[in-house]
Amino acid sequence: MPPMSAKARIILGVTGSIAAYKAVDLCSLLVKAGHKVHVVMTADALKFITPLPFKTLSRHPVVTDLYDEEEGWKPTHIRLADEADLLIIAPATAQTIAKLSLGLADDALSCIALALNPKAKLLIAPAMNGKMWLHPATQANVAVLKKRGAHFIGPEKGMLSCGYEGVGRLWPILKISHRAESLLK
Repeated sequence: MPPMSAKARIILGVTGSIAAYKAVDLCSLLVKAGHKVHVVMTADALKFITPLPFKTLSRHPVVTDLYDEEEGWKPTHIRLADEADLLIIAPATAQTIAKLSLGLADDALSCIALALNPKAKLLIAPAMNGKMWLHPATQANVAVLKKRGAHFIGPEKGMLSCGYEGVGRLWPILKISHRAESLLK
């Protein structure tokens, strides 16, 4: 069955968390909903999962480096930032949240976030160790991003991959997908 015509242009940013494998299901849900999805992976995300499932599901090349270039004159990260309706970062690590808060742009994902067109929404789904999430620095970074208009979903409580139980798990993928749909309306 061919995909429906794209309803929205979504960039799915995947960062270096054990929860990165769950982003494959999120990509699949978004594509099945008819969205045009472009995946951008950080170098740390590549330690957990390869680009192949994202490329196959999205039917688009996966950006893994700031200098990944397609044909044409405009840098890929600027083109994607210009065209996006929504940037979802799932999972989002403490490192990524801090970079976004400080406006640091040293990889494709952080450059896209910094250059994101003003009409696009930003949805961040954190996943990390509970102590990292609750740390005052992380909470301050989250507050800065919320003040700038970023939307957060999660994290949720439960057993974490580090062996601790607490807050830090990636919010359920279906709920992230539903939140993305509501932000696009």
